[in-house]
Amino acid sequence: MLKTIKKRRSIRQFLDKDIKEEKVEEILKAAMTAPSAHNRRPWRFWLVRDKEKKEKLAQIQPWASFVAGAPVVLVIGSEEDKHWVENCAVAAALVYLEATNQGLGTCWVQVRGMKTGRGEGSEEGVKKLLGIEENIRILCLMPLGYPSKVLPEHSGKTEKEKLIEK
Repeated sequence: MLKTIKKRRSIRQFLDKDIKEEKVEEILKAAMTAPSAHNRRPWRFWLVRDKEKKEKLAQIQPWASFVAGAPVVLVIGSEEDKHWVENCAVAAALVYLEATNQGLGTCWVQVRGMKTGRGEGSEEGVKKLLGIEENIRILCLMPLGYPSKVLPEHSGKTEKEKLIEK
């Protein structure tokens, strides 16, 4: 598992190559195995493949322009409760890892709390675009695709003494 973790990088440029449905299914299975508060499993996932919708999602916040170049965009949300952010974040972490395991790349694109360039809320924009119910909150987008270039693995080297208190 550490090998996959070290390979995980935030990918913002993708090849113009379709993703096999089996790979997407494995990523979704991984996300749905995430632990959740009280084992409620409240997450919800939307797959966006439509070019026009991906282009609109790419405008949902100022740093999302690369989203339009991904073959698939996974939207992660949840029923709103006091643990929704944490529940979705753990699922997104597993998306990162399984995407890497499948030879794909992704990058967290924050939606919650962001504003579009037009001053409206990014979360509301995503919900409106995809017809998502009002009681659902959207945490992030995770564009999926084959990386346009291979980035080096994380070395694992860090100044542990600054990060770990004993």
